[in-house]
Amino acid sequence: MNWWNSPASETQITHGKRFWLYLVASLIMLLLVLPTLIVIPMSFSDSQYLEFPPSTWSLRWYFEYLETPKWMRATVTSFLIGFLTMLVATPLGTMAAYALYVSGHPAAKAIFVFLITPMIVPVILIAIGTFYVFGRMGMNNTIGGLVLAHTSLAAPLVMIVITAAFRTYDMNQERVARSLGASRLKAFFVITLPQIRFSVFTAALLSFLTSFDEVIISIFISGGVNATLTKHMFSALRDFIDPTIAAISTIMVLISTALMLATQFMGSKSNK
Repeated sequence: MNWWNSPASETQITHGKRFWLYLVASLIMLLLVLPTLIVIPMSFSDSQYLEFPPSTWSLRWYFEYLETPKWMRATVTSFLIGFLTMLVATPLGTMAAYALYVSGHPAAKAIFVFLITPMIVPVILIAIGTFYVFGRMGMNNTIGGLVLAHTSLAAPLVMIVITAAFRTYDMNQERVARSLGASRLKAFFVITLPQIRFSVFTAALLSFLTSFDEVIISIFISGGVNATLTKHMFSALRDFIDPTIAAISTIMVLISTALMLATQFMGSKSNK
């Protein structure tokens, strides 16, 4: 009862009065997570088809994934492209966010909206345009083309995360360092970057996951030996419902969850 009557916020609204909100939020979360909870048991089925609940439990499709060269090659490609996208998108997004935040120019907000347009425009339109341009440049089915295309989606996300970090950071600290003789670059790396490093790390992780999970652009511009894991998964679902997809999906969920938990752990440790 103490929890029921205790304040849930600074407005003194109790947990009891907000209980309906907790129920709605829990229901929404359940609907979002339920498909994942169904896929995981399906990945341990021994059936030739997707089956829930599994009649027979087995690691058959995990071994099928690990022993198939096509899947392994696509997995390595996806990790490579995700890592390279992270290396490109994180500094680009950080520099853009920093420049727009400290400039104070009247057009800064308009430029910010323009730069995050890839998050607003339907991805299918970006994929079609990228396919046409890269086709003329000979960059379709190449690692470099995929990295550039995925960077266009990941960099705006990095900008949003870093901009949010700057809004909670006292820029006067950097100004003091510059007034004492430090260059803008040195002041950023010595004073600013250490204090927003958790946000930069989070943005880097999100850019990696954005690339690793991207499927629409990959369908258009990846292929051959440079086909990504998500493209092979889409092709497998289109041509034949392969239960290996459930095993791969489970592994991808575990990877994404582990990375996010690691980020939260590092954030809480950094705060302490």
